[in-house]
Amino acid sequence: MRIAGVPGVAIAVIDSGKLAWSRGFGVKNVLTRDPVREDTLFEAASMTKPVFAYVVMRLVDEKRLDLDTPLVAYRRPGYLGDDPNLERITVRHVLAHSTGLPNWATGPLVTSKAPGTSYTYSGEAFVWLQLVVESIMGMGLGDVMRAKLFEPAGMSHSGFGWDERIARSAVFGHSEPPEGEETLPPQPTRELGDRLLGVASRWRKPIASWTYEESIAAMREIDPKTAPSTHDLLVNSAGGLLTTASDYAKFMRLMIDRPTRADWEISDASRRAMLTPLLDIRGRDISRGLGWELEQSSAGPLFQHSGSNYGIFKTLGVGDARRGRAIVVFTNAANGNALAARIVREATGIDRLKSLI
Repeated sequence: MRIAGVPGVAIAVIDSGKLAWSRGFGVKNVLTRDPVREDTLFEAASMTKPVFAYVVMRLVDEKRLDLDTPLVAYRRPGYLGDDPNLERITVRHVLAHSTGLPNWATGPLVTSKAPGTSYTYSGEAFVWLQLVVESIMGMGLGDVMRAKLFEPAGMSHSGFGWDERIARSAVFGHSEPPEGEETLPPQPTRELGDRLLGVASRWRKPIASWTYEESIAAMREIDPKTAPSTHDLLVNSAGGLLTTASDYAKFMRLMIDRPTRADWEISDASRRAMLTPLLDIRGRDISRGLGWELEQSSAGPLFQHSGSNYGIFKTLGVGDARRGRAIVVFTNAANGNALAARIVREATGIDRLKSLI
């Protein structure tokens, strides 16, 4: 941690299909020296995407969503551009990152490639699917996630939005290197969250329960001169999850091979679909399933995802469904990805191809 310039780390381990170990190291903030604890919240960043994908698969199992029906059949956002490819984008394309849409857009949303033809990592696609889910369920994403996953899975420290409790529990992000810093870099999530708390108080509705439309209206209210960006949404299916390492490990446990599953979990067919390669990224060694990146490592098939929010929060989760093993590493610094890859290697003995790319 000292060499990498990472002040705070949280690690959780799944072994034999169970949460076996979790621990925090270092500090949440180099200026205050508050320690990382078991209940310390980290920005999961893009590791939000598999969590959202799991809930989407619950809706598929419930016949509320169809993997191959175009999104426009469910909801057509007003920010779509003039592009016939948009009519063809499906849930399956979104979860496999083959929509042809950009990661984040600054204007009307259009594709650069035909859907289903190639790998195009896209946060915008996930937000569009978020709108679809909100329309189907008649509630904001945060409430959907709580009802469909967080509560039944016992993920009591997981959620979206911002409030005073989250502000106290969440880590601060750090640039490289943090030692000797007298000020921290900008904290976009915290700063926007603090500004939106006044709106939440006036509306008497917590940010975690806001719909997309309410989030956009609130951002316009606090900053009328700046057009709201989907990237900045606090309730954001592409990167807005706030959680602990142990909570995220509980989620990864749901992807492990097991003989029986609770009634609220996705079907085993849906779980296997999430872990089945659909789109090659680097030959057949690294591919995309539904929500997960998949790797054919020296130890066998792995499911994994990493995340980076604003360059100051770096996260990584790697699992082996067949052996019932997984590890989660959350960090609060720019060099966290290098440290996380080292931790995974030391803990598992696996040289991940992804970490070498």
